[in-house]
Amino acid sequence: MSTMTQPAHQMDKPSSGAVLEVDNLEVQFPTEDGLVRAVRGVSYSLRPGEVLGIVGESGSGKSVTSLAIMGLLPKSARVTGSVKFRGQELLKLGDREFSHIRGKGIAMIFQDPMTSLDPVYKVGYQIAETVRQHDKNVSGQAAQARAVDLLELVGIPNAKDRVTSYPHEFSGGMRQRVVIAIAMANQPDVIIADEPTTALDVTVQAQILEVLDTAMQETGAATVLITHDLGVVAGVADRMLVMYAGRVVESGPVDEVYYEPRMPYTLGLLGSLPRLDTAEKQKLTPIKGSPPSMVNPPPGCPFGPRCPLHIARCDEAEPPLTEVSAGHLAACIRNEKLEGHADATEFFDADATDLTAPVMADALPGNDVSTVATGEDRP
Repeated sequence: MSTMTQPAHQMDKPSSGAVLEVDNLEVQFPTEDGLVRAVRGVSYSLRPGEVLGIVGESGSGKSVTSLAIMGLLPKSARVTGSVKFRGQELLKLGDREFSHIRGKGIAMIFQDPMTSLDPVYKVGYQIAETVRQHDKNVSGQAAQARAVDLLELVGIPNAKDRVTSYPHEFSGGMRQRVVIAIAMANQPDVIIADEPTTALDVTVQAQILEVLDTAMQETGAATVLITHDLGVVAGVADRMLVMYAGRVVESGPVDEVYYEPRMPYTLGLLGSLPRLDTAEKQKLTPIKGSPPSMVNPPPGCPFGPRCPLHIARCDEAEPPLTEVSAGHLAACIRNEKLEGHADATEFFDADATDLTAPVMADALPGNDVSTVATGEDRP
């Protein structure tokens, strides 16, 4: 299959109809050990009503990307690139100017409901404050009535009574419902949900996802859903980005990425999930090792030390995002090895494979196995 390689900042190029446009976003943090490149050239566009899933392990840059978009990073952070909301560049705005957009045009649901609410104010006051912050003509009574309506909308029972409760009187799941109510209070155009189900048990997670779906339908907002759980993205998102070591390593329509992954890291993430569609019990297939240090990253592909397809050529340069099919991009020089192979066990199962052998995939049917022992690339 022919492929086409483009610079990373030109991938998923913002379209004229996009409500949110992120282009070549980079975030760096100076530390005593050196410069941490937390986000490296992330680009995507988001159309009205669209749901974009962003997945990856902890430390892959998902949350830092969203905080940069919201203008919530510390002053020490060095942010470059472009973030446009309805054509307006956000990175050039001061905090006072940004505050008119934050919460009104773009709202955010944070991942920890235990710390997202101010413990000394009643939940109704916090929702009403959000409403009045962006519409000074709304009376206190009207804002309080809006708070009750929002609590009812997100499924808080006895909303008229609970509106006067403090956050500590709510469970974790109910607090997250309140946070979602705050996010949708001003009918935003974009909602960024940063791992909204992380701190919750499985049953409550399902309920929160239903509430989030209600929020999207109520506001009509485009949504960025950030998570490490690919199962969450599968039933919600239209498109997805897979992030590793601060950059996008695969992107495309959800179904295509799930059924035809072309980046070994994506395949590994899929293999680490329990599946209900198998005839018998199967053990999970973890990705061995840890993400690299972003102060002193390894040469070449950052995933190389953990990758069963690794060869010497992978260490020469970091692979660019390459179009493997229409709208489907992957950052792997050996992505063709994964074509037609959606089972991670073939690649990552330590019982079936010696992960120290760099060219495991060359043992697949139809390939020359003579290079398995040496790890040398074939001509």
